[in-house]
Amino acid sequence: MLITSLSPCIITTKVMESRDFYVKHFTAKVTFDCGWYVNLEFGKGASLQFMAPQPDQPACNPAGLTYNFQVSDIDAEYAVLVSSGLIAIMPLEDHPWGDRGFAVQDPNGVVLYIYADREPSPEFKQYFKA
Repeated sequence: MLITSLSPCIITTKVMESRDFYVKHFTAKVTFDCGWYVNLEFGKGASLQFMAPQPDQPACNPAGLTYNFQVSDIDAEYAVLVSSGLIAIMPLEDHPWGDRGFAVQDPNGVVLYIYADREPSPEFKQYFKA
């Protein structure tokens, strides 16, 4: 199978709140919006969809769900998001596995881990595959 695109769709009662959150804080571009279904693009190959519950689909329970957002300047992104009112549920810190990051939550309770790569510690270098 050759997958050409992969994007999650969250079934939620907060479609509009989700749209507004990602547009405001993550500069998402709305590429489709019919009210009950929204498609958001974040750049080449990165998109999210939000859809209102349908008769055969309950709302998503996001417990344990995390989206990872890689950025180039993690300190600048942290400053922008915190100054815009978002609360970091995980502080900005360096991690030995090879990144520097922090986490916030979206209106649905999805954890958003924002990070930038950094050199992993010697104990984690062995796990990277070329």
